[in-house]
Amino acid sequence: MPRITEIKICGLTNLPDARMALEAGADYLGFVLYARSPRCITPGALCRLLNRLPAGARAIAVCVNARRELVERLARDCRLYAVQLHGDERLADWIDMPVPVWRAMRLHHGQPDPAPARWPAARYVLDAAVPGRYGGTGRTADWAKAAKLARRAPLMLAGGLTTLNVAEAIRIVAPLGVDTASGVEKAPGKKDRRKVAAFIQAAKEVR
Repeated sequence: MPRITEIKICGLTNLPDARMALEAGADYLGFVLYARSPRCITPGALCRLLNRLPAGARAIAVCVNARRELVERLARDCRLYAVQLHGDERLADWIDMPVPVWRAMRLHHGQPDPAPARWPAARYVLDAAVPGRYGGTGRTADWAKAAKLARRAPLMLAGGLTTLNVAEAIRIVAPLGVDTASGVEKAPGKKDRRKVAAFIQAAKEVR
């Protein structure tokens, strides 16, 4: 039976958008806890928001070079499904986390950084490599190289995915899932209902 690609709507900042993404069929909800991001949400606001979502909602907290003890507390207090490490974190500091760890990676000279063999994780989120940026650039990754990586690692494809290109990206890369933020927005941190619905429909119709 064909596998249906999972979908993460990331960069959510408010309850109406989170509810809308769930209703549209998102599998994961992503929340950015990085002060320099235009899509940042505070830990307190995130916990309040998640307390008003259905119990089965799978929330992913995106963290950049945060301290482990703070992330563990957040995972416990907000009942996170997983945490996504998007900075320069060392594997040794994140072993035996109480929730699954997703690891952001980029391709440098065609090679994944960090390499899955050196940084084991439950899932990898492949984003475009942009010097000085930790993500959220709206640029696409190298899909041909991403396809090779997806055959040997559990991969979420991110970076510049929109309603117009997500189906093609899935056909080329065949990832476990796709991840979008700016591609379904009307402004940073503010989602567009029609774009979210169209993106999810386009992704789930690929067989």
